[in-house]
Amino acid sequence: MTETTSHAADMPAFVDHSHLTVIDLPTVSAFYQKAMGLSVLERSASGETLGVGGRPLLTLTTGGNAARAPRSAPGLFHTAFLVPNRRELGRWLAHAAHSGVQLTGASDHLVSEAIYLDDPEGNGIEIYRDRDRAEWTYVADGTVKMATHRLDLQALYDEAPKEGWTGQENGTVIGHIHLQVSDIPQAEAFFRDVLGLDVMARYPGASFFATGRYHHHVAANVWNSRGQPKRENGMSGLSDYTIRFNDPAKLEAAVKALDAQAITTTRSGDTVSLVDPWGIGLRLSA
Repeated sequence: MTETTSHAADMPAFVDHSHLTVIDLPTVSAFYQKAMGLSVLERSASGETLGVGGRPLLTLTTGGNAARAPRSAPGLFHTAFLVPNRRELGRWLAHAAHSGVQLTGASDHLVSEAIYLDDPEGNGIEIYRDRDRAEWTYVADGTVKMATHRLDLQALYDEAPKEGWTGQENGTVIGHIHLQVSDIPQAEAFFRDVLGLDVMARYPGASFFATGRYHHHVAANVWNSRGQPKRENGMSGLSDYTIRFNDPAKLEAAVKALDAQAITTTRSGDTVSLVDPWGIGLRLSA
């Protein structure tokens, strides 16, 4: 594959938007602007949409009934922002270090290098860069080798430009979204068998799904949420997210599979909306 066609957002289907319900909109929005380098693209009475280079990535909304979700509830594990290259990851790390942004972890996943943190309301965030696909290792069953090794943050910082950071570089997108669910076999039945994503990797208690042999566009784990009931209306955290299909026929196949499972959907133009088995909103668009 060429560098262009190997990008997460150039695959047959990819995640291109995340929508969080928050309790303190000004505080959370300020964090995504100042710490994460997103820009406000649109404001409404109930929230804001932020993005990079005019591309919407994250919507934050609030309401009078918003209540903090328990850590064990199904929903968001993290929203993962994919930056264009290692240099940009290092530039963000230097900005975070100089701004006092608190990190929660950093890992070398073989296919990528990732840094983790939380927003002010505990919503998980990953910021990462992909290695070139020539450096990925696929195995005979079509999955890709991933691991969780220590990432040398000092080396990444030392290599990075230390001045002039004014926000995320154009080309930054949501590379994947990682969910908390109640049951892994149920997640595989939904993302693989209904939505048509491929299983690209499995960890104990987690599965990773993608199209186009990407390492993952969606991940699902039960590390905090095994056996938990569906999300309740008004919970803070992940309200919904969007999977965009570059091939409209793939979207229609997913809709037919949803109908076969008697999962209720509503359509508005090219967007199909539903609630997944764990109470998380999902939009499918072409």
